[in-house]
Amino acid sequence: MTRSVRRTRRTLQMAGASVAALLALSACSSSSSDDNSSAKTKSDTSSSASPKLSGSITVFAAASLKESFTTLKADFEKAHPGTTVTFSFGGSDTLAAQITSGAPADVFAAASAKTMALVTAKNDTDTTPATFVRNQLEIATLPGNPDKISSLKDLTKPSLKVVLCDKTVPCGAAAQKALDASKLKLTPASYEEDVKSALNKVVLKEADAAVVYKTDVKAAGSKVEGVEFPESANAINDYPIALLKNAPNPTVAKAFIALVQSAEGQQVLNEAGFLKP
Repeated sequence: MTRSVRRTRRTLQMAGASVAALLALSACSSSSSDDNSSAKTKSDTSSSASPKLSGSITVFAAASLKESFTTLKADFEKAHPGTTVTFSFGGSDTLAAQITSGAPADVFAAASAKTMALVTAKNDTDTTPATFVRNQLEIATLPGNPDKISSLKDLTKPSLKVVLCDKTVPCGAAAQKALDASKLKLTPASYEEDVKSALNKVVLKEADAAVVYKTDVKAAGSKVEGVEFPESANAINDYPIALLKNAPNPTVAKAFIALVQSAEGQQVLNEAGFLKP
């Protein structure tokens, strides 16, 4: 083989290697470009699937939800900067009447299915109400239980000053159900507009005892002492929640409802004493 031929062969080999290198570089560049494009598409899709929440919502909620919902409000607003959750707590029947009368609100969380039905009957909900927790009654007494109250029957003693929630309020209806089941007659010193008002009578020592929810006794801490009674098992209230029709901010409202129903929300509610749905 002549020197000229060998030089020609080496030149062709080098040229082939250069072409192969260029092709490989081009393939890598194309793959990187495709990967970047794919990542961008995924990012865009993710962004569009989870739009940033903003604006305020108004939640009408049973008075017994005050402590746990206030905690969830802080969690929600921290997770979604630019949102504001405003509450209107009270007796569920009063809140239902306000909603059916046109009061602007986004979400309703009631202390009984019966009360929620007052709103759904007027077609004022945009979603089907869903039970998110349940609650059970308990007797709240003065600290140390000086009157030695140990049963529902003890509340019928003439010497005791006992308060109940109004019969139209879920906690009052549940208390009456328990009394009826036990064939007990109790004439309270007063009927209160909601469970917090009934509990407060004992906290202020204006009453010896009140029939309230376990969650309210727990929230009151050392200010009262709780006494369980077996009849309460037959008067457990379901708590439904729903998006209201014509909610001013339905997107944020749905997100708040989702938090209430989530594992995180359920943990907060269970720690407050609520029962699982």
